[in-house]
Amino acid sequence: MTGRDAERRALQLIVAIACLVPLTIGGISVAKGPGWLGHPPVVPSDLDSQFRYVSGIFLGLGLAFVTCIPAIERRGARFRLLGLLVVAGGLARALSWAAVGAPSTGHRLGLAMELGVVPLLMLWQARVARGRR
Repeated sequence: MTGRDAERRALQLIVAIACLVPLTIGGISVAKGPGWLGHPPVVPSDLDSQFRYVSGIFLGLGLAFVTCIPAIERRGARFRLLGLLVVAGGLARALSWAAVGAPSTGHRLGLAMELGVVPLLMLWQARVARGRR
């Protein structure tokens, strides 16, 4: 296995592991609604609906990232578009932090993924794609 092949495999592995976040959290959130986060038991129906809708998008985003894994070096446009959606969500989460206050630890970790890890993965994918040309 060449160094380029090893780097490609490492990227595929890291992306697969990162996909566990939206697949798991999105799936739980769609199934259980916002109540599983430990907040007041009475959640307005519109808030529950919006939460599950956005959670479904999050789950779909994870599935879309999974489709990039097998040929990750050739999925640059898709990977960048999906990454842009994640970064946009992270910026919205940062706005919430500024406007309403600090979220829980889990949401802070999400913010680190959205504005830190995902942009780094986008750069790494571009590097792998350049090396495979």
